[in-house]
Amino acid sequence: MFFFKKVTAALTAAAMLALNGAYMVPQTITAADDCHDDWLHVEKDKIVDMNGNEVWLTGVNWFGYNVGSQVFDGVWSQNMHWCLEMIADHGFNLLRVPMSTEILLQWKNKKPDGLVKVNQYSNPELTVEGVEGGTIKYSFDIWNQAVEWCKELGIKIMIDIHCATTASNGHQWATWYDNNYGTDEWLEALEWVTDYYKDDDTLIAIDLKNEPHGKKDEGLMAKWDGSTDENNWKYAAERGAKAVLDINPNMLIMVEGIEVYPKFDEGQDWNSPSIDYVNNYSPYYGAWWGGNFRGVRDYPIDLGKYQSQLVYSPHDYGPEVWKQDWFYLDDPSKTFSRETLLEDYWYDSWAFIAEENIAPLLMGEWGGWVDEEHDKTGENRHWLKEIRDYMIDKHIHHTFWCFNENSSDTGGLVYDNFGKWDDVKYEFVKPVLWQDENGVFISLDHQYPIGKNGQSLSQYYSGSSVTTPPAVTTTAPAATTPAPTTTTAIVFPVTSATTKTETSVSTEKKTPGDVNCDGDIGVDDVVLLARMLAEDTDAKITEQGQINADVDGKTGLSSGDVAKILRVIARMDQF
Repeated sequence: MFFFKKVTAALTAAAMLALNGAYMVPQTITAADDCHDDWLHVEKDKIVDMNGNEVWLTGVNWFGYNVGSQVFDGVWSQNMHWCLEMIADHGFNLLRVPMSTEILLQWKNKKPDGLVKVNQYSNPELTVEGVEGGTIKYSFDIWNQAVEWCKELGIKIMIDIHCATTASNGHQWATWYDNNYGTDEWLEALEWVTDYYKDDDTLIAIDLKNEPHGKKDEGLMAKWDGSTDENNWKYAAERGAKAVLDINPNMLIMVEGIEVYPKFDEGQDWNSPSIDYVNNYSPYYGAWWGGNFRGVRDYPIDLGKYQSQLVYSPHDYGPEVWKQDWFYLDDPSKTFSRETLLEDYWYDSWAFIAEENIAPLLMGEWGGWVDEEHDKTGENRHWLKEIRDYMIDKHIHHTFWCFNENSSDTGGLVYDNFGKWDDVKYEFVKPVLWQDENGVFISLDHQYPIGKNGQSLSQYYSGSSVTTPPAVTTTAPAATTPAPTTTTAIVFPVTSATTKTETSVSTEKKTPGDVNCDGDIGVDDVVLLARMLAEDTDAKITEQGQINADVDGKTGLSSGDVAKILRVIARMDQF
């Protein structure tokens, strides 16, 4: 019903603004300020804005705060504002930022920085004096400058607690606590960062912990059951969510999975060894770190009165990261496909949550190499296309891994010391970014468009969106080259009704916009078309009505026709 909600919101605005028979430009009513109008929540398996309009979170990861840089990696050479502009101009509307419990508590307690890896000549804005070569600001002040710029660029932020202690390999620690920072410190960090940004909807989501994992024989293991054991991730996630939502009940909460889940139906439990070497048998169902949600079947996350803020967030990678069993079939003459991936791994691990409409999914990490040097056989590119197209079809939210070029097992969207954009890799990603039928990217902010030539959420839902796709800067900082304007993107939302309305009937007697064939053009025509596209079986449109409704110059009925008729009604356009 995504499409129908979109049209209903615009229709309501148009109808309310009719004055003395003359229609004014539709507007979307928002909150009194731009710091509280973009909070999101969940309705069944959809993420929606405050008006109930569905949104699509399509973002990217940029790490650095979790590894000791005290800032985004790459700012050691490039201008941070320019990098954020590139992200926005290329259509990524959400930035997932890995951090550590340690750095959040450092900021809370105003402790001194270590080495802040900022090139003060490339980043005069990040110096105390505001000049090239000046004194580098405190890392928290730099972070807040990034938050301010993200707001202006239409980018929303999701903080990810990537590890407890700041370290380049911190993500390898299996749990949300380690020898330096326990569960209580983790909860303290969550509470502090939530309270600090509770009146700034630039920060709309928190990923409670990156990739809980571990196996029994490895000494530390994140499990998922009904206990209150310290290493029970379900219990910890519910505590972490409550710590956040008691302070800001509007925050989206991302809960990742774990690594293994016992084969209870075969008599196994959490105390089973990782491998039975005698019988060459695994007592567990395996997965990528953070990718195993089998526990949701038996022990779903319960946030009580805050359940409307829950999003499950798996991670998934291709064969160039690790050659998992599900990539290789018994028949060597065949290769994996969406069907085999679903059957052998995706469905039972995490995809059932989307397939069965249990809750929204946000793929927190996915990505990999696309060049022949790293992907000699092309199988990683094949996997990228399979998961990308599946996420399009199921409207799965996601944050691509990653912007950084210094991710050793995936590469990134930039290269040449963060100075150039990888257009080849971007072409793999672009179709799964939220954009309208004109290829114009859509922000999650009601007032700020995404990037230079994108559109705001209010523009999109009022039907007054930008009509030209963006041209973006791809080389730092002065050289500019236009981004490719051709794409195979599938516009979100996708309505299957568009293929049902193709017709070969003559259009010689066409009356544009008169969908119900009553001789007049008004809101009732748009409502009828919207209902039909939303597959309302009671919405009947005659053959002539379908001819009249096809007004956007494209074959078949779609949201473009609805928007066109609305604009004509509002005297913003003409047939």
